[in-house]
Amino acid sequence: MSKDLFIQTDEQRQWLKKLETIADSVKKHAQQTDEEAVFPFENFKKLRDIGYTKMTLPKKYGGDGFTVYDAVLLHETLSSYCGSTGLAASWTVQNVGEIFENRYWDEQKLVWFGKQIAKGATVNRAVSEFAMGSPVRGGRPGTTAKRDGDSYIINGRKNYTSGAPDLDYFLVSAWVEEDNHLGFFLIPKTAAGVSVENTWDVASMRGTGSDDLVLENVRVDVSDLVEIPGYSTGFKLNGWLLLIPATYLGIAQAARDYAVDFANSHSPNSIQGTIAQLPNVQTLIGEMDLALTKARFTIYGVAQLYNNPAKKAAIINEVNIAKHVVTNTAIEVVDKAMRLVGAKSLQRSNPLQRYYRDVRAGLHNPPMDDITIKRLAETAIENNLKTKEVN
Repeated sequence: MSKDLFIQTDEQRQWLKKLETIADSVKKHAQQTDEEAVFPFENFKKLRDIGYTKMTLPKKYGGDGFTVYDAVLLHETLSSYCGSTGLAASWTVQNVGEIFENRYWDEQKLVWFGKQIAKGATVNRAVSEFAMGSPVRGGRPGTTAKRDGDSYIINGRKNYTSGAPDLDYFLVSAWVEEDNHLGFFLIPKTAAGVSVENTWDVASMRGTGSDDLVLENVRVDVSDLVEIPGYSTGFKLNGWLLLIPATYLGIAQAARDYAVDFANSHSPNSIQGTIAQLPNVQTLIGEMDLALTKARFTIYGVAQLYNNPAKKAAIINEVNIAKHVVTNTAIEVVDKAMRLVGAKSLQRSNPLQRYYRDVRAGLHNPPMDDITIKRLAETAIENNLKTKEVN
């Protein structure tokens, strides 16, 4: 099923056409980005130029005011061009969407930050630390914030800070020692004591620049303590996390497209015509399209529910389900594409081997599969007990 069936507005169509203007350039450099594990600065310049990084900023602050559904639709397409670019860009898009939708910060700070985003600024949360493990499992950060008059002094090291080489702002989680609670501080990359250490050397998503953020006696104003989880954020439902599976859906589509094109053009001398006519090849193509269709109905269905105020209140586990279904489907689709193409898919010059490595990164983006399954079980058990109490 074509993604075009999920286009709902003229504005979405216009934006997809705008993305097409940078498609060739982004695709052209995807292999080099992966081979050399370099951050795609030029791609991000193009994204800023077309306004991609501000698309989820509300119109009143200078953005396009795109919804989760809009963003998923566009981001799937961008990620099909280059997975590393897609994942790195997703963090600004989703963080801006989340912050302004839930109005986590005071209005004066939102107005100021909105102006920065409207001018092309990028931002990501810096939360992961090696000693803490995944932040979604409740670990306490080793990064500390100490009050010093009208300032906080922040020290620590964050890893897996995607987009770090090109970010303008970092939303850093730190333990506020005097008050004994977690806080998020907005820190510009230009602040004294901020540095990025090139540590990102992994097998997949090699161009995301998920390097270490090092904070050495970084002084920020008290007003830069912008979020206190459980107080200022309230742990609200975050549908913007759908940008993560949208990234892997785009990569899977790229793998499927490559495999179908290969099937229609590859003609070994052992058969007449191309391998597209072989029953086993057609089975693989059909299975890929079936899987992609199920994944799209899942992610776009959840995005549409999230955009509907009447339905949004009933969402409990659906965002997590979409991430689980789409990410695992993407792995399945890329695997089938490689089976179709054969040993050629393992050549380093072939994009399928890159897609194969990149989609597996989705297993390690939040929420992890085991958390999703556990929460589904807990919800089922809780609902059953409530039903028994009523009866």
